[in-house]
Amino acid sequence: MATATMVHTDQEIQADVLAELRWDSSVQANEIGVSVKDSVVTLSGAVDTYLKKWRAEEAAHRVNGVIAVANDITVRTIGERTDADIAAAAVHALKWNASIPADKIQVTVDKGWVTLKGDMEWQYQRQEAERVVRRLWGVKGVSNLVLVKPQVSPADLKKKIETALVRSAEVDAKNITVEVQGGKAILKGRVRTWSERQEAERTAWLAPGITSVDNQITLF
Repeated sequence: MATATMVHTDQEIQADVLAELRWDSSVQANEIGVSVKDSVVTLSGAVDTYLKKWRAEEAAHRVNGVIAVANDITVRTIGERTDADIAAAAVHALKWNASIPADKIQVTVDKGWVTLKGDMEWQYQRQEAERVVRRLWGVKGVSNLVLVKPQVSPADLKKKIETALVRSAEVDAKNITVEVQGGKAILKGRVRTWSERQEAERTAWLAPGITSVDNQITLF
């Protein structure tokens, strides 16, 4: 029997987003305005760090019924920090993070907006580089243009993912098939629980060079 899909009104979504913002201790909800039209959330207001702007956006995306978020929050730092200072701080922070090959990243700063470029082997390195930079004081935005380029063939990637799934105690690997197209992993099959499906996806993301995962696994 098909399950009816719950429809959320714009007013309900607005109330839920405001509640989620209040729930997240890293966000000051009183600084942020929320409006909703046709399930699209618009965030407004001003905060003192880019991290708060980003966390507010993440909080809005977590709410059921939201189909898109327009983040119009502005970042207004207390005092001024030059682009040169921000660039130096970004380079320093990247070098101090042992999980990031900092020598493979180019940093550009324009009016507080940081652009990261370069090539990396792992998706988590790309994500970590952005996480490190977005926390820096004075940063008003981040464009992460770092590319994930595998140093192994699609066939090798496929085998690495399949082997990792077999190792996992939380996944029944025999019910899952893996395809790799370039840096994209496609997972198919059937599993018994939602957590098992998520774990299979997480495992695929850990393979070097994977840039996206299409999880087509369904439940029994």
